[in-house]
Amino acid sequence: MKDRGQVNAHTHCYSGLVPLGMPAPQPQPECFIEILERVWWRLDRALDHESLAAAARYYMGEALLAGTTGLIDHHESPSCIEGSLDVLADAAEELGMCAVLTYGASERNGGREEAQRGLAECRRFISQNRRPLVRGVVGVHAPFTVSDDTLREAGELARELQTVTHMHLAEDQTDGADARAKGYAGPLERALSLGALPRGSILAHGVHLTAQEVRACATNGVWVVQNPRSNRANGVGAPEHLDLTELAALGTDGFPSQMESELAEFSDGAGALRLAAGERLMAERFDGDVVELAGDFKGGVVRQLVVDGRPIVQDGVLMSANRESVEQEARAQAARLWIRMDNQGAGGEA
Repeated sequence: MKDRGQVNAHTHCYSGLVPLGMPAPQPQPECFIEILERVWWRLDRALDHESLAAAARYYMGEALLAGTTGLIDHHESPSCIEGSLDVLADAAEELGMCAVLTYGASERNGGREEAQRGLAECRRFISQNRRPLVRGVVGVHAPFTVSDDTLREAGELARELQTVTHMHLAEDQTDGADARAKGYAGPLERALSLGALPRGSILAHGVHLTAQEVRACATNGVWVVQNPRSNRANGVGAPEHLDLTELAALGTDGFPSQMESELAEFSDGAGALRLAAGERLMAERFDGDVVELAGDFKGGVVRQLVVDGRPIVQDGVLMSANRESVEQEARAQAARLWIRMDNQGAGGEA
């Protein structure tokens, strides 16, 4: 591991409570969309600020102990949109995690009004955030969950605020089918033609991008983040053409931020290249403002981690928060969250 720690280039801190006993969905999902409907979309609807704060603190604390010092997070909590990015940002500042945050605008619960609230949360946060360890970008959940108007507005907002967008794209075949039904050649062509991808924007997954589309990403300065464990668990396949671009990084898509576990999914050196690229991606988002990181990760153990002169980890102990207290609160909030999830249907409110 590098002495500056590692970057997780796409994740979901809101999933931080999942390892603490989330019940299995019933009935079991049989395809990717059913996984979204019966697991992740039910989870994000059930979140409130208290459970989100607990999830973020637990996820980030464990990430730091695993040697991850930078997270690029993609957040959604349809029942508590406003202020949700501050909850995540406060956790990052408290624990000493460098973070790039966004809210993923979507129309899947409340139509255009929901998407506009999501974009408004991005605008508010990017305009108001002054935390040195945190930056904001504009987010979209995935193109198949939004209209052309929302995609266009996301790109316009990113340009107005001089930032980029972050969205899922081509994780399975749904984005492609949706784009073609709307008259586009594919989801990438749709996003580019609507101006939704300023240079430096971030696409999570890209599993079903063609070689030509990956080259188009490179030409347009668009990053693609591979998430091997998540792709395997969801049965969506693996991207085949990311060797055609240098703008390919590595993420966990909500899995615990243990980057060595992602590297284990590769049989060649591509994983290491993706991991190294994540540092360049994070540096872009901090516009050259250097966050001083120093650490000792010898023997696979985080012996010391210092962020901007502040001790974060020492001899495998989290110094920026009481790990036992963080876990206790996480377990308490997890119990509440599972009840809230159980009280809603696959398409209903918490």
